[in-house]
Amino acid sequence: MELKEIIAKAVENDNADVKRFLFGSMDYTTLKCTDSEQSVMAFVEQVNRWDNEHPELPHPAAICVYPCFAEVVKECLDVEGVEIACVSGSFPSSQTFTEVKTVETALAIKDGATEIDMVMPVGKFLCGDEEGVMDEIREMKAVCGDGVRLKVILETGCLVTAENIRKASFLAMNAGADFIKTSTGKEKISATPEAALVMCEAIRDYYKEEGRKVGFKPAGGINTSMDAVIYYTIVKEVLGEEWLKHDLFRIGTSRLAEVLMNEM
Repeated sequence: MELKEIIAKAVENDNADVKRFLFGSMDYTTLKCTDSEQSVMAFVEQVNRWDNEHPELPHPAAICVYPCFAEVVKECLDVEGVEIACVSGSFPSSQTFTEVKTVETALAIKDGATEIDMVMPVGKFLCGDEEGVMDEIREMKAVCGDGVRLKVILETGCLVTAENIRKASFLAMNAGADFIKTSTGKEKISATPEAALVMCEAIRDYYKEEGRKVGFKPAGGINTSMDAVIYYTIVKEVLGEEWLKHDLFRIGTSRLAEVLMNEM
């Protein structure tokens, strides 16, 4: 199905039930240079308040923070079932030694992280070092093991072409990614429906070939409920409703929560 057709169908999904699902799919995220223990505690307390004040709503799927705040989230979070996600591996550039990336990841997990979001080494990819890209992802997945989800951020805005996005998607999945994610939100171009379509088609084709389901996470620049509904619709039309579960679909956002809450 063409992207234009899928976006046209998004209107059918612009309703309270879908927005409730999207609220429960959020990786509620704070990744500011001004983050502190106090600000992260207040951020987590917001999730605790939602659970108390709006018991009819699902809780966010995860709280996403820098690795040094994993323990703060673990100590302050009162809501059961919310994952603790940490960006790790020299986020957002991925420009450091692999040994540093794996140590940072191990420390985050020790402090309570149950999910890791890493950035694919984009520079290596663009230079044609596909084996180097896969080796880094494999090493990060080895640190995560089976019990910690690994989301691999492709930084699709830097990949430029659909061919590159598809190739990067397969490299990440073949190296063990549990999710593939569009963007860090730190580059000029973040998530786009065009990139999301290519990634979801790659997930579909990988599943047909390998029989393993990989999740999808758009993130970066998702500011309106319709933005989120469009990504929901892409997943629904390309991958089917079996992917519309919180262990296979996430949406990274810092500002969409209140918007969705006000529209449900």
